[in-house]
Amino acid sequence: MTDSSVRFPAEWEPQAAILIAWPHAGTDWAERLADVETTYVALVQAIARFQRVVICVADAGLQAHADALLQANRVDMARVRFAVVAYDDTWLRDSGPISLRDGDGFRLLDFRFTAWGGKFEAGRDDLLVETLAAQGVFGDAARQRIDFALEGGGIETDGAGTLLTTWHCLHERHPDASREELTAKLSDWLCQDRVLWLDHGALEGDDTDAHIDTLARFAPDDAIVFQACDDEADSHHADLKAMADEIAALRTRDGKPYRLFPLPWAQPIVDEGRRLAASYANFLIVNGAVLMPAYGDAADDAAAAVLAQAFPDREIVQVPCRPLIWQNGSLHCITMQLPRGLV
Repeated sequence: MTDSSVRFPAEWEPQAAILIAWPHAGTDWAERLADVETTYVALVQAIARFQRVVICVADAGLQAHADALLQANRVDMARVRFAVVAYDDTWLRDSGPISLRDGDGFRLLDFRFTAWGGKFEAGRDDLLVETLAAQGVFGDAARQRIDFALEGGGIETDGAGTLLTTWHCLHERHPDASREELTAKLSDWLCQDRVLWLDHGALEGDDTDAHIDTLARFAPDDAIVFQACDDEADSHHADLKAMADEIAALRTRDGKPYRLFPLPWAQPIVDEGRRLAASYANFLIVNGAVLMPAYGDAADDAAAAVLAQAFPDREIVQVPCRPLIWQNGSLHCITMQLPRGLV
């Protein structure tokens, strides 16, 4: 039984800010730092048109550098706040807080971050929420530490008690737990009363073990936006077709099919022989807009058109994300929304 006074809000609900971390030479971006900073500048430009941005920086020097870049690109700095904190990398969707509304306040769930099952160093990232909370970034919100590996990119909620996730990811993190056990834990911690599992769907070049936010996302009014693949010659076709069939079989709380919005498929992007995961499902919702990853592909505009149908009351803003997928993630992966009132 879930606590009805505590709720996990949908991403399209009113927000206070977006939390990001600026890349620097001590992160995995070092080799292509200037390249990826163009994406971060464009992202902050886009967010600041609609709401505030909280930017984690490793030290005062990085803050001065980021500040100068943003000012040079005419970002509204009145909407930018910096927080000095140590971090291993910049994937704040997975190391940042999962915010629940708790009565008139907030509860920040601080799950254990293992860098997707111990693939990378994550000691500083795992302390990120605790450190930011101690600095007062989240006001007087209560922080709840949970000794369980879970990343924000691995879960998706409709804000009304239904969670969407993938079995592959959660099973990789917790191989000894049954689906029933994981359903019970997720329902309890995240205050959900339904957990929908997908058994298919994965992208080459994705080291998250099939995070849901690269595959399928809720949209308002019982809709699901998902990454499709219409190229039968592509290695992803069979699995994404199986995922599309699974999604079509899902039912709303009222027993009806979801309204479905399949996203187009970008042409393969290969970097030094490695296929990169260019998913349009990795979009970010902000107040009044949807920021979508653009890859310099002919399908970019078609993806924007689909998102405009799924989010008819929001502006669709394309953010160049080709530099991001070199490190196996995209727009949603580097951001975490903070609900209105939290900061």
